[in-house]
Amino acid sequence: MDYNYKGIRLVYSGTELSQESAAILGQEYNVVHVGDASKLENYLSTLSLFSTPDVIMIEVNDEEFVFSIIAKIKNNPLTSGLIIVLLGHMPDVKLRSRAIKAKIHDLYFYPYEMEHLKDRLNFLIKFKLIKPNIEQLAVIKKEKEYKIPTTKRMFDVVSSGGILLVASPILLLIALCIKLDSKGPVIYKSKRVGTGYKIFDFYKFRSMRAGADQELKNLSALNQYADDGSGANAFVKIKNDPRVTKLGNFLRNSSLDEIPQLFNVLKGDMSLVGNRPLPLYEAEMLTSNEWSMRFLGPSGLTGLWQISKRGKGEMSDTERKKLDNFYAKNYSVWFDISIMLRTFPALFQKEKV
Repeated sequence: MDYNYKGIRLVYSGTELSQESAAILGQEYNVVHVGDASKLENYLSTLSLFSTPDVIMIEVNDEEFVFSIIAKIKNNPLTSGLIIVLLGHMPDVKLRSRAIKAKIHDLYFYPYEMEHLKDRLNFLIKFKLIKPNIEQLAVIKKEKEYKIPTTKRMFDVVSSGGILLVASPILLLIALCIKLDSKGPVIYKSKRVGTGYKIFDFYKFRSMRAGADQELKNLSALNQYADDGSGANAFVKIKNDPRVTKLGNFLRNSSLDEIPQLFNVLKGDMSLVGNRPLPLYEAEMLTSNEWSMRFLGPSGLTGLWQISKRGKGEMSDTERKKLDNFYAKNYSVWFDISIMLRTFPALFQKEKV
């Protein structure tokens, strides 16, 4: 199923949209440039059921006025479901915190890459407009595909295939132990967002009791990632997670629960080395324009996060993003080999996360 982005109406409010940026947006969306925030307010008052846009991008010049407009948008049943993206002039932690509290979909600060912003918009459009049928997300095609380099892909196939062949007796033993330890499937599958916002089924040996996903919201206070001052975290990792089974603790601490992801590597969903693919609820969160970069490099089974600070409670949301962005900008075969060699000592972690 292809998604027709050209049918998406995007309203841009501001005075600094360059001709080049307008042309890039116009390639995929029907762009309506309404001028500054006061003109946006007038425009919104004229909307009908047939003229309501799908996305609104707003330059933040007068913060109080912009957020008063946002409140009106969210309180109006006609516009409450719109995707809202704010554009700030310089990094501002307070503005980011306020945007998160207002449940804005994303916030970008100048200067930013319009192509990166466009990719992020495409993901938000998919997620918001087709959310009732989440299974469709996995089969929607992007016009711009991100592919793993040929040498890296060959290395992935040979290495993952060899490891699976050698480790097959261990996999069978683990599967049997999981069946005997607790009720539920042996393999846990979840939707993850990887390279270029590709969504796929992510495999792990089940380490939690059945129905654990529904309990996540009640455990947010135990999140491993430190608050970076934004008022919310993009990443979630629970300390001493009560949902984990006795066998699951061993599988997690030894990283044996990750072995089924080698099948993801064989399928081409991800690479051996890269940035960890994220659950939908994490990938959907507002995280500023720093966020886009991590999705422009390969997603992987291991990466800089695992060898740098995995299991350390002092890691902040911002530190994790910096590691991911550094890899996306600098990955190579030799860098991957270095990370893999340093992964083995990091497999047995001290903290239960």
